[in-house]
Amino acid sequence: MLTGAGVSAESGLPTFREAQTGLWAQYDPEELATPQAFRRNPRLVWEWYAWRRQLAAAAQPNPAHVALAALAQRVPECTLITQNVDGLHTRAGSVNPIELHGNLSRVKCFDDGRVVEHWQATADPPPRCPDCGGMLRPDVVWFGELLPRTALDAAIAAAQACDVFLSIGTSGLVEPAAALPRIALQCGATVVLINLDVPTRATPPLYAINAKAGELLPALVDAVWPTPDSIG
Repeated sequence: MLTGAGVSAESGLPTFREAQTGLWAQYDPEELATPQAFRRNPRLVWEWYAWRRQLAAAAQPNPAHVALAALAQRVPECTLITQNVDGLHTRAGSVNPIELHGNLSRVKCFDDGRVVEHWQATADPPPRCPDCGGMLRPDVVWFGELLPRTALDAAIAAAQACDVFLSIGTSGLVEPAAALPRIALQCGATVVLINLDVPTRATPPLYAINAKAGELLPALVDAVWPTPDSIG
């Protein structure tokens, strides 16, 4: 299963390319999410991600997140891959999702790339690495950076081995994540695209469903594994 920004949008989180609000309305997100931007103005970039981190912390997992966690409990071989960096899948109960683009809640050293568990906040952000003194940055993938090799390899392996691949709330435009449904198709899987931007159609083994993930996924789980409360 692959999830994108559309799933988090149902929890009220703006997608990356949506218009920013307040102080951040004057900035283009794509101009802040680069190593070059961080070198030019590390404080600005750090504070923008701190704002996004606060939004993510205030958001709550929605029924789509909960349904995917429930699905994984019923199908132990299920692998959840996400492009989202907000951590809502984990908060909903998903165990060890493959986070292709990192996680806002983590920070790492800009110089050596090592994740830093404990660090001291400073009056003049960004804070510094306790080991080498380098600037700390969010542990997310910026434009111009490669995806974490371990995460990408695990995602590709899951796409190659699966029987059914669900692509949920993602435009399918951002590579290399966009290649995963194609890989699954080439390897003989049934692929289902669930997105408000696609017309509903069925050309087996590829299906597209125009629906909200938070409505469709709970109904799917209930249909396959009905509970006494869901049997009408």
